[in-house]
Amino acid sequence: MSTGSKEKIPFLDLKKQYLQIRQEVLAATEKVFSDTAFSGGPYVESFEKNFAAFCGTKYAAGVNNGTTALHLAMLALGIKQGDEVLLPANTFIATAWCVSYVNATPVFVDCDPETWEIDASQLEKKITPRTKAIIGVHLYGQPFDLEAVKAVAGKHGIFLIEDAAQAHGAKYNGRHVGSYGELTCFSFYPGKNLGAYGEAGAVVTNNEEYYKHIQSLRNHGSSTRYYHDEIGYNMRMDGLQGAILDIKLRYLNAWNSRRKQIAAMYRKGISNRKIKMQQVPGWADPVYHLFVVTTEKRDDLMKFLQQNNVFPGLHYPVPCHLQKAYTGLGYKKGAFPNAEYLSSHCLSLPMFAELTDDEVQAVIETINKF
Repeated sequence: MSTGSKEKIPFLDLKKQYLQIRQEVLAATEKVFSDTAFSGGPYVESFEKNFAAFCGTKYAAGVNNGTTALHLAMLALGIKQGDEVLLPANTFIATAWCVSYVNATPVFVDCDPETWEIDASQLEKKITPRTKAIIGVHLYGQPFDLEAVKAVAGKHGIFLIEDAAQAHGAKYNGRHVGSYGELTCFSFYPGKNLGAYGEAGAVVTNNEEYYKHIQSLRNHGSSTRYYHDEIGYNMRMDGLQGAILDIKLRYLNAWNSRRKQIAAMYRKGISNRKIKMQQVPGWADPVYHLFVVTTEKRDDLMKFLQQNNVFPGLHYPVPCHLQKAYTGLGYKKGAFPNAEYLSSHCLSLPMFAELTDDEVQAVIETINKF
């Protein structure tokens, strides 16, 4: 029997956000069309400058998507065949792809059972003479323990890369994520807190050498037109995305603030003891790209919510080490129990800045009736 909202409450509604900024977006796209600045160019450069300032870094290099950002980070750091890179088992597969793209070996690490972020205490036992880097993921928009992971990386002389694809504007000890590692990679996939109208990504850094290398790699290995210093790629950000992201960047803090309000309502209002939420340490200021809960009967909860016009999301039902693509690495079920528990028990509640208080309350009431 249906007891929840009469109106459908979606997991995400991008149209509501678009309607807020429609006139600005249309005016900006008209400028791009008029200037025929379609690939790279001044609109991308403007966004890169503003996004670097937002992150508190010297440089930002716009690329065609977040997976590319990670791939080029690996190349810029010289990661290659025979090398190993540590990363969490519970992340979107692109974090692992970038290691495989350069023919290095992804070495998975379990997550903390409370924060669901990479478990810094598990890192050292995974380090070998072949280990060249650690990729930490700010999962669901919550920072991982940067200082703890950075301490391990520093002790062993290996690189730290931040995967901030879900964490635009998140803070660790009051400072924006993005400037702790050698390189930080962002995705601007449409559903992100800062999302393009298509595909886009960026790498931010304080290291000029890495920045210039990524600029070259994304542009066919060229810094001077028709002169190619190395094998490169066609991975530029397009002008339309640069112009749109520049507009949306001005709204990001307000949108993130609203996400935090929604998360606070969920945390205060959900009283069902069958539901567990992500723990937020004192040093973390998350931006709630996702609001994920766990429950022993995940599929039953999903069905119950859908029957009551609440439509949750699911991230990610199979951890990286158990994906068919990585069977060759030899991992078996039980290798990373915390990541595996999360994958089979997690559910993502509706989360976007345009949710109304009434809609949030309807989600809460429905969950509490489960």
